[in-house]
Amino acid sequence: MKAWWCDRYEGVEALHWRGTPTPDPAPGQVRVAVQAASLNFPDLLTIQGRYQALPPLPFVPGAEFAGTVDAVGDGVRHLKPGDRVAALGGTGGFATHACVDAMRVLPLPPDFAIDDAAAFALAYGTSHHALVDRGALKPEETVLVLGAAGGVGSAALQIAKAVGARVIAAASNPDKCDFCRRLGADETVDYGREDLREAVKGLTGGRGVDVVYDPVGGDLAEPAFRLVGWRGRYLVIGFAQGGIPSLPLNLPLLKGSSIVGVFWGEFVRREPEASAAALAELARWYAQGRIKPAIDRRYPMHALPAAFERMASRQVQGKLVMVVE
Repeated sequence: MKAWWCDRYEGVEALHWRGTPTPDPAPGQVRVAVQAASLNFPDLLTIQGRYQALPPLPFVPGAEFAGTVDAVGDGVRHLKPGDRVAALGGTGGFATHACVDAMRVLPLPPDFAIDDAAAFALAYGTSHHALVDRGALKPEETVLVLGAAGGVGSAALQIAKAVGARVIAAASNPDKCDFCRRLGADETVDYGREDLREAVKGLTGGRGVDVVYDPVGGDLAEPAFRLVGWRGRYLVIGFAQGGIPSLPLNLPLLKGSSIVGVFWGEFVRREPEASAAALAELARWYAQGRIKPAIDRRYPMHALPAAFERMASRQVQGKLVMVVE
């Protein structure tokens, strides 16, 4: 097999594409012949040594991938060689083969495209947990999605529409705003050119929004936080801009609103049955055509550094997918 190995936490420069013996799956594991793997922002943070949970060195990055089971370890009964699957291994996906705990593998329906499967669980699982579970989003409520053209943002936009909400999509340039409208956003705000707070106040008649979905943080956090209306919910997803904001806590007191933390990985670990039910609902929505990963570009697996470069430059609209040829 071949894989991208990270030998030190120094970013893309520390990655090396090299051959390595193909491992046999341990008890409780399956080996997947990888066909596609998606690139997520935490993958970039991990190879830079900036993510909250770091694997020991050396390791193969790539949290999310899809392909075909080609070997099963002792004790695995629900999967067999030849099964098409999606996997959330945490690491290992940027390779031609990966061994992963069988409980972190999802069998795919026949009509689930393999590149969609590689780009599905993390972004849509996070956004469903945020909006439906933690945010209790209801039909006809208004949600402001920050970073709406990115991987989790575009998933949140589609999920909010599937729930029946009104979506104001905020993105950093006109092209990204156009992309969000094509995905179904009701309104867009170009916060690269417009004042976010004034634009959203205008779109809501000064009332503000019911839910803010914020994977960006940084200097967008406080103006977005001030847009939360009465009994609103501000969902803390992540800090793609880099800075962890400080927020004025008198505002939730005055508005009866909530600051809600969203940690999908811990939700999956602590509440596996609830997570499985959420993913099953998402799979039904995919089959119904209500949601579908927006794939920005597909790269051959050996071109991973170019994909990281595109992600780091904030050019991505939707998801990046690496394909094993």
